[in-house]
Amino acid sequence: MTVLISPHGGMLKERLLDEKEAEMLKKRARDFPSWDLTERQLCDLEMIMNGGFSPLEGFFGKADYNTVVRDMRLSDGTLWPIPVTLDVTEEFASKVATGSSIALRNPEGILIAVLNVSDIWKPDKETEAKFVYGTKDILHPAVEFLLNRANPVYLGGEITGVEMPFHYDFGHLRNTPRELREKFKRQGWHKVVAFQTRNPMHRAHQELTFRAAKLAEANLLIHPVVGMTKPGDIDHYSRVRCYEKLLKHYPEQTTALSLLPLAMRMGGPREALWHAIIRKNYGCTHLIVGRDHAGPGNGSNGKPFYGHYDAQELISKYQGEIGVEMVPFQMMVYVKEKAGYMPVDEVEDRMEVLDISGTEFRRRLQEGLEIPDWFSFSEVVEELRKTHPPRQKQGFTVFFTGLSGSGKSTIANALLVKFLEMGGKAVTLLDGDLVRKHLSSELGFSKEHRDLNILRIGFVAGEITKAGGIAICAPIAPYAATRKRVRDIISPAGGFLEVYVSTPLEICEERDRKGLYAKARAGIIKEFTGISDPYEAPENPELVIDTRQCSPEEAAQMVLLKLEKLGFIR
Repeated sequence: MTVLISPHGGMLKERLLDEKEAEMLKKRARDFPSWDLTERQLCDLEMIMNGGFSPLEGFFGKADYNTVVRDMRLSDGTLWPIPVTLDVTEEFASKVATGSSIALRNPEGILIAVLNVSDIWKPDKETEAKFVYGTKDILHPAVEFLLNRANPVYLGGEITGVEMPFHYDFGHLRNTPRELREKFKRQGWHKVVAFQTRNPMHRAHQELTFRAAKLAEANLLIHPVVGMTKPGDIDHYSRVRCYEKLLKHYPEQTTALSLLPLAMRMGGPREALWHAIIRKNYGCTHLIVGRDHAGPGNGSNGKPFYGHYDAQELISKYQGEIGVEMVPFQMMVYVKEKAGYMPVDEVEDRMEVLDISGTEFRRRLQEGLEIPDWFSFSEVVEELRKTHPPRQKQGFTVFFTGLSGSGKSTIANALLVKFLEMGGKAVTLLDGDLVRKHLSSELGFSKEHRDLNILRIGFVAGEITKAGGIAICAPIAPYAATRKRVRDIISPAGGFLEVYVSTPLEICEERDRKGLYAKARAGIIKEFTGISDPYEAPENPELVIDTRQCSPEEAAQMVLLKLEKLGFIR
């Protein structure tokens, strides 16, 4: 483990043993309790180990957690805006104690690091959400993750790195902070402005980065996030291919592309400040900060979670302390009379501005429509079309949800036949009872097991969708948070249509041929949905069907019409 001092950044702490010491620790770690890291935890651990999260030397203990949540400072007073925590299950936490060590492993079981446990506690997650993200609204992706997905117990302590997480993709672009600093030093780059992005870049982005670099009289580092981003974002493989195409349109001697393995929280102003600190560790002197930087969009009230300039204001307040200067994002628009891009505040009233919003751009991709050259380079659009074909060429999932006896399975079977009649795509029916028999036979009916069953269905449906097929799912799926997780799994791969079969409870009981409701009311069946366990009705499904008002065939036809309207079938 090393500490590096560089004129291109502050103190860099790398948490990685040399090869001989690592081999010795691997042998000792065989006897340690093992925790399999989640995707976010693996990203965070890599950033701790490579120095990107300097001065952190491990996952937060309770003291650092409390001061960062409320005051944006570590317990020693160092500015740090986002908690970096290791969340584990109560069952796992019961097996460890302060002063003990645990092995941190990747999903393949490879030892990545050892955590020396200093703190074990159950956090107040609602307080964390309120202070860190400014809201408890679960439409905020970080809040939803925190309240519905993250484990209930936090472990804190220093880590000892054994082996860096290995990436098979784009190895030539995955530079550690040390490697980038050394590269900047070799090339004589004393001033470097970083551009943070989690989206494809188009001509407007190219123009604003050009101008930002000129304004700062600095070299340009395009530094996209390739860890976790916002659910529904374009996959990083497609984005990186686009960045490589775009790089050809920049001056070779003053521009570089490197990938950042960060798990974003979409935390708005605090996240923007975090990005600046991280870029300092990577050797940058400036950061381009746009309107609503790292904002997740709108909340339940229809308004943005953060103000347009909140991020810029927060970084302006602290840029002297962190040593990274902010370059404000200049919103660029295409002006027809100039046949080029201009800052929006320089456009005169007589000028005609051409614009394609992000929503319109996605619509054009989905429908295979023309995207003009003034908006994006043709080679960038070509790359995006490869992985995001028009909707009629994509796979999709039809996900029925409703009470037992509501008619889900009957409609699903009718829909299956209609798809088979149409032909053209492989179709798979994942009925709740059949999945329970063949995929989840060992599971019970506790909330944990119900969630796991639905997530298994979502995983299989996602693979079918990714392969261009049609998945029809018909479980009860009573919990809204779990259904959302399934949507998040499937949506990046293709279409997702949630169909709420809204047949009332009393009708479902009348139809109950197996006598399940009667047994539930008699207390024979425990935790039965609709009787002793709640059903959380969908708030915004794509389609609602009440089987009192239509036959199964008519209901299936309603689904086909909705899919046709959305562009998935013709």
